[in-house]
Amino acid sequence: MSVQDENEYEDLLGLWSDLEAGLGILLGSPLSVQEFEQRVWQYDRWMQTLLVRDADVGLYLLFQLATNSSAGYSASHSLVCAVLCHLIAGELKLDPKERDSLVHAALTMNIAMTELQDQLALQTEKLSQLQLEAIRLHAPKGGVMLSNSLHVSDPLWVEVVSSHHDEYTEKIQLALLPPHKRLVRILHVVDRYAAMISPRKSREGRSATESVRTVMTGANAYNDEVGHALVRAVGLCPPGTYVRLEDNTLAVVMRRSSRPNLPHVAIVTGPDGQVLPQPRLHSTLNGRPAIQAALATSVVRLRLNHHLILQLGARAALQPA
Repeated sequence: MSVQDENEYEDLLGLWSDLEAGLGILLGSPLSVQEFEQRVWQYDRWMQTLLVRDADVGLYLLFQLATNSSAGYSASHSLVCAVLCHLIAGELKLDPKERDSLVHAALTMNIAMTELQDQLALQTEKLSQLQLEAIRLHAPKGGVMLSNSLHVSDPLWVEVVSSHHDEYTEKIQLALLPPHKRLVRILHVVDRYAAMISPRKSREGRSATESVRTVMTGANAYNDEVGHALVRAVGLCPPGTYVRLEDNTLAVVMRRSSRPNLPHVAIVTGPDGQVLPQPRLHSTLNGRPAIQAALATSVVRLRLNHHLILQLGARAALQPA
């Protein structure tokens, strides 16, 4: 199902925004939430329902939300990570129970520093010693909160949150790792990738391609196994991100195709940088102009009509993958 008109666009944007806002309340005041674990399951099902409705539109809206504002960073970051973990779990054919633990850990991994995480996204000065200590301790503290205070019954979920910043450097394939190390490795890559693409007051977000290349060339050579799954899941340039084409036009990625590096895009400017009256559909899979470079959202200073772009995406959905 694709966006057919402005009302449907507003409806979908509202549903994703409501999910993010609800998650923000859950993470901001977890101790005041009754049946916390069941609420996390509820948000997980809500997320999956929206992705089933149209995963490309969901990614488009998520990446637009994540890369255009640093306000409410903690909830936005958690939701992006949960969506990416859900899609990667499918690529890696994880056991459904592992998938559940991974996604729920992604939603709650920073539960012990929600307020601080939102504050840091807006902070430009150097971190204080108290802030550094809170960051250092937030993973094990979050695990204790989930287990002892919020009564989460899934030990794998708790263990992944407790150790999601641990560095496991064994040169072992994902499938051969014990479950908690496998999920920590996946979440570690996703967490870094999502953090890099999102802006802070102290720095601009990076382009999607720069971010994925960085996480795939880290200290652990086996991170590229997760990185490749990430690229297969969302593309080298995911929906909602910007690219420059070889004819110097600017485009926004609308939908994935069968080739991770050749998405469907909407061309939104001419070679002179002037915004086109109507966005123009182009499948990089089917011919030139090719993508020259992925762009960080911060360098794109355009006001675009996103519902028109996603309506164009409905036509792309009908084309062969």
